[in-house]
Amino acid sequence: MTALLNEAQITSQLSDLPGWTREGTELVGVFVFKQYLDGVAFAGRVGEAAEAANHHPEMLIGWRKVTVRVSTHSAGGLTELDFALARRANELAGE
Repeated sequence: MTALLNEAQITSQLSDLPGWTREGTELVGVFVFKQYLDGVAFAGRVGEAAEAANHHPEMLIGWRKVTVRVSTHSAGGLTELDFALARRANELAGE
């Protein structure tokens, strides 16, 4: 099992993760796009990265925006896996 991060670790990593907030035991990122299909394509790229990492976020595709929620449910909170996927989503948003 992946180890839970403590509050200091979460705060530190969140400060280096632009565009993400913490809601309880989840990291939440909202990505805005010029066109609906840009968001759909982004969600597909995040899905591929998540599958490769075997760490699957919840994603909501809306009109020109995608909300991504990550948490390590098996650990009961936030782990390094969540922050790694959030950083990867930020990278993929720029592609």
